[in-house]
Amino acid sequence: MTPEQLITFATVAEHGNISRAAVALHLSQPAVSGQLRQLQDEFGEPLYQRDGRGVRLTAAGEQLAVYASRIRETFAQAHAYRNALRGLESGTLRIGASTTPASYLLPYLIAAFRRQHPDVTIHTIDGNTAEIVAALGSLDIAMIEGPVGADLPPGTEATAWREDEIVAIAPSGHAWSKAHGEATLEALCAGPLVLREAGSGVRQLVERACARAGVQMRVALEIAGVEGVKEAVRAGMGVGFVSAMSMRHEDGALQCLRIAPEPLTRRFSILMPHAVTPSRVAASFYALCLEGGV
Repeated sequence: MTPEQLITFATVAEHGNISRAAVALHLSQPAVSGQLRQLQDEFGEPLYQRDGRGVRLTAAGEQLAVYASRIRETFAQAHAYRNALRGLESGTLRIGASTTPASYLLPYLIAAFRRQHPDVTIHTIDGNTAEIVAALGSLDIAMIEGPVGADLPPGTEATAWREDEIVAIAPSGHAWSKAHGEATLEALCAGPLVLREAGSGVRQLVERACARAGVQMRVALEIAGVEGVKEAVRAGMGVGFVSAMSMRHEDGALQCLRIAPEPLTRRFSILMPHAVTPSRVAASFYALCLEGGV
């Protein structure tokens, strides 16, 4: 039994899925599966069982996950302490970001950070808001869209960051082209809708707004990713909802509609999983994010 195997086991237990754990650990799926088998052989009884596309811990696995999580947290704190001693000349920064900030903010932030600290190794993962929150134990800093839930890991600090507006999109030349750039949720939801997958921050915001307004949604298509929504709208599947930020470089094939009478807005948040002992690398990137230059 090795610390690496326990850290891997803690990450698999957190994600409930070997593939997602492999992404969070920057390992191949066979490497993660191999470590799990070795650990299970060490204990001599099943620690987990396959459950559909994921894994489910046995009673023995649940108990081991408690110890493994402590090992992983201790390792993360030691890693942060090492980076703090070494300064910013080298080190590793692990960043997670949900779809919109990952696509439209993170590239610019990383480029600015690299100009200041070219020798820092940067690893990124992206996913929807729920997936990034689930991966916090393997990250130094994260950016998510939508509300911050109550199930954050202990020691995580959440900071309200930038404001983002959600707009409706339709093909250029659509009947909405005469709407003077805005429309009510009730009017938009009268037709077929293209929505992001469950767990998406945009989808959660739109669903809550419709519930408050008593508006029924007619979902024609559920699709993963911002670009998937945009392509489906171009194909005529219905009206979609995306961040206004994602429309900055559009070619005119889509038109934007602001939600009336009140714009639909949200806040991005920055999450610091190890806020008490952040590495100097993570603290420096956090400060860059708050400067608001992007």
